[in-house]
Amino acid sequence: MKKIQILGMGCPKCAKLYAAAEEAAKDLGIEYEMEKIADINKITDMGVMMTPALAINGEVKITGRVPSREELKKIISE
Repeated sequence: MKKIQILGMGCPKCAKLYAAAEEAAKDLGIEYEMEKIADINKITDMGVMMTPALAINGEVKITGRVPSREELKKIISE
């Protein structure tokens, strides 16, 4: 099972990334778990300085932007 983590303080882009990542995971038909991380200390502990950020299984993949659905599907399926 993939753990998809969205890191952000609740900005509109963070919500958009959460929804887009969930849609991409559903498109792939994989088992996944979504987690939202809004604690600034946890976010910086993961090395993220710009939100929103996307991590898969604890590994940060994207920071500071909302990628396309196709790019998200590629990242999630890796």
